[in-house]
Amino acid sequence: MKLKKILVWFRNDLRLHDNEMLVEAIGKSDAILPVYFFDPRYFTQTTFETSKTGYNRAQFLLESVQALQTEFQRLGGDLLILFGKPEDHIPGIVTQHEISEVYHHREVGPEETAISARVEDALWKQKINLKHFIGHTLYNKEDLPFPIKDIPDVFGQFKKKTERDAIVKSCFESPTEVSFVENDEWGTLPELHNLGFEGTLEGHSSLTFAGGEQAGLLHISNLLAEHSEIYKKSTAKVAGDKFSSRLSAWLALGCLSPRKVYWLVKSAEQQFGSNQNFNQLILGLLLRDYYRFMFKKHGIKFFQEPGFETLIHNPEKPDDFAMNQWKNGETGHQAVDRYMKELNTGGFISHTARLLVATYFVHVLKIHWTNGAAYFEEKLIDYSAASNWGNWANVAGAGLDLKSKNMFDLEKQFKVLELDLPSVSV
Repeated sequence: MKLKKILVWFRNDLRLHDNEMLVEAIGKSDAILPVYFFDPRYFTQTTFETSKTGYNRAQFLLESVQALQTEFQRLGGDLLILFGKPEDHIPGIVTQHEISEVYHHREVGPEETAISARVEDALWKQKINLKHFIGHTLYNKEDLPFPIKDIPDVFGQFKKKTERDAIVKSCFESPTEVSFVENDEWGTLPELHNLGFEGTLEGHSSLTFAGGEQAGLLHISNLLAEHSEIYKKSTAKVAGDKFSSRLSAWLALGCLSPRKVYWLVKSAEQQFGSNQNFNQLILGLLLRDYYRFMFKKHGIKFFQEPGFETLIHNPEKPDDFAMNQWKNGETGHQAVDRYMKELNTGGFISHTARLLVATYFVHVLKIHWTNGAAYFEEKLIDYSAASNWGNWANVAGAGLDLKSKNMFDLEKQFKVLELDLPSVSV
């Protein structure tokens, strides 16, 4: 009897826990073949003369893929690691291993969506189905109180209606037994120089970011324990404390599930009561959902920018002197410079800091916002297309949240920083 084999194509979903795609593949097959591609398109230069992926994120990605591989090895199998375009390799793998079906998580960015479409077209010729899953959001689209086409464009309305009427589903359990497709050659994890990077990684070792599912779970566990203890010991109002959970890198690569984070926070609240930092963490998850659903609803029409596609392929050339001052943290503005140097070194700054440096870039330096978004794409360890480009568009008044267009004045951002109000970054 012919075995049913499913190829599980991993992308930004590098975890075992709360992974519906993986759970269903295991349940509906006799054996699975997990695959990860280091796609060369993500390690090239952009039209903005920036890198698609910077040093910090590349290192975090390598650690995360290796961690997933280790988990599969622990279960008696492995992860097939390839360098190349998925659409070039998947059809051959399907033929070689007699694959019945291919599973993957759907992305919302135009480039990622185009890659899915190419793979789907290639598989269609082989009469093989590419099954799509959505595993990057707190809320499943079918659990929202409105269809995708009717999702409010204003974040405040989206937040109010989802919190009132939507449900967050429980998490899928991590698999404890997996049958793997037999394979002689699983490939090897590339090193940074294989991806085109030279030199050493400055700053990464000084941060608490280590890639992979277990590192993410440990970080959220320690974070909740620490802040629960703070609130348990003190009845004083601590809203003035800056708070950034620094979970976003693990969320961006799917090492952590948003639902897992949500339910861990809710469990901590049951033990120790709610507090403002926990609320900020949930707010950050909602913001991530909002931008992903906006991209799902509108695509590039989210950007209220005349000729946006042309602008991406043919960017406005910025003033090199002003652009380099901002990039290098040499503008003369103390807060802007401090945060830009922090970004360059470690690949992370808080949400509030991102708003500040973006506001300065757009409204003081008068450089087109897409140049700043492209630079963030290179530097951020937690880069997510929807959140990054959506945030920049709203700062510039080019997003669809009309109520946000007047929120990002420079003086207000300076006052926020002076008051040390908490960030909503996750």
